[in-house]
Amino acid sequence: MDEKDKKVLLSIARESIESAITDTPNEQVQIEITSPGLKEKSGAFVTLRTHKRLRGCIGRMVSDIPLHKLVSEMAVSAAKEDTRFSQIKSSELEDLEIDISVLSPLQKIDDPLNLELGTHGIYIKKGHSTGCFLPQVATETGWTKEEFLSQCCSMKAKISPDAWKKKNVDIYIFTSEMVSEKFNKNG
Repeated sequence: MDEKDKKVLLSIARESIESAITDTPNEQVQIEITSPGLKEKSGAFVTLRTHKRLRGCIGRMVSDIPLHKLVSEMAVSAAKEDTRFSQIKSSELEDLEIDISVLSPLQKIDDPLNLELGTHGIYIKKGHSTGCFLPQVATETGWTKEEFLSQCCSMKAKISPDAWKKKNVDIYIFTSEMVSEKFNKNG
């Protein structure tokens, strides 16, 4: 993505969140989408923080809608629907930091230890249980590869911490391009 695309995605996220939190009508954020890249179907996550504390993170690994629409939906979901947190309040908008992670396609791997910490995110699937960590989680936590995989199994997929070592578990890696901005109500 070029800088213009990044700014457009951040504007979409910011305007979508503000509209949802302040109950201001929003006929699908009024930003013209001209970039073909923003019209492609790609997975994405939106992470929200206030004062460096996580306040919401919602996303989809794959999408059946264009990236710009997915970012709008995930931004609102992260602000209002992440069940781990209370809804973002209008008083928090001034201090809200937005991170958008645009995901590469998933790539199944046979040897989970071939992942590169800080470069690859992981998506683990066993039956109906799934979990994922974005690439930056490894950097933020300082975990080893084994810890990264084990924590994703137990914390996210709710399966045995050593399930990643077994043949009946599918493990995928992906990369992400991150776009970040501190919230600025005045644009």
